[in-house]
Amino acid sequence: MATIKINQQLKRIEIKEFEIENPIVFNYFDNLSATERDEKLLRAIYIGVLALMEDRISAFLAKTNNELGTELESLKMIFEMKKELFYKSTVKGTLAEDDIADYLNTYFSERRLKDRAFLTGNTAGNLPKNKTGDIVCEVNGSPDLKIAIECKFDKSIRFGEIENKEIFTRKTDTAWSQLIESQANRDAKVSLIVFDISLVDNSILKNFDNVGYIPEVGFVAIINSQKGDYSNLAIAYMLARDIALNAKELELDKDVLAMIVNRIIKDINEIHSIKSLVLNNIENNKAILKQLEKSILLMEFNQEYLKRFLSLGTLTKKDLLDFYMGEEIKDKFKLIEKEIGEI
Repeated sequence: MATIKINQQLKRIEIKEFEIENPIVFNYFDNLSATERDEKLLRAIYIGVLALMEDRISAFLAKTNNELGTELESLKMIFEMKKELFYKSTVKGTLAEDDIADYLNTYFSERRLKDRAFLTGNTAGNLPKNKTGDIVCEVNGSPDLKIAIECKFDKSIRFGEIENKEIFTRKTDTAWSQLIESQANRDAKVSLIVFDISLVDNSILKNFDNVGYIPEVGFVAIINSQKGDYSNLAIAYMLARDIALNAKELELDKDVLAMIVNRIIKDINEIHSIKSLVLNNIENNKAILKQLEKSILLMEFNQEYLKRFLSLGTLTKKDLLDFYMGEEIKDKFKLIEKEIGEI
């Protein structure tokens, strides 16, 4: 009897009595908890099928026989596969949640905080059959003081201000609804929603560039996962943490709180703008230096051949070819360009 059965009616693969004897596979799954194994197996199958469909493995092995070349092609393949998973499949949500939880736990460890981040996106919360709130962070390790984090790497999620909400239309997720829902579902003190700069709707970018605060609703953080830049998440989390720790059961002047938090965010965004200007200025100055060095090399090169011409009254065919091709100056410029790049 075949191990794999194709169920055409349900459009699914059915595997019966499946076993595999492989030390690499065994060691990988042996190091996972029992609750993680099913999800990791499905991800492994998906990634493996994707690689076979694209035929990348055979392609990169055929390109080169040397060890360095093979390693580089292997890394390229992994990067391309990760991009494809990230942009074109539902797996991107799970990958994002894993990366964000890992980043936060590393951040907590480096800052010597007792906070802990747990993946909760596969389990229902307080609301029936509701899994909103992908990550729950326990502040100072206390299950009674939580921050709920929703990861939405999806361009279809709009900002969704309450004044623009159409009650009688089909229910759609928005930044507002996900923040409120995750806080209620995970019994959290504060909620935070994370977007990726490459997968975020313009309605959100119009309101927040990096970090945002919606009074009485929650925080918004826009990260750049492809560059490994999660700094806005850290900023938003620490602001949310301060509120979670210091909010007391008393009547707060919410307008004053919003004013203070928004001023903090404005100053943070100002720092980001200054950083961008400095980085851009560095790159502009490098470009100017390159152009100046190129012009100096060209002047010296032309001057050399002019002296030769004035001395001999002509140039040999070889001289004319060298003058036309300018290979000598190209090689010199490559060295200068490298030096400028290292500044």
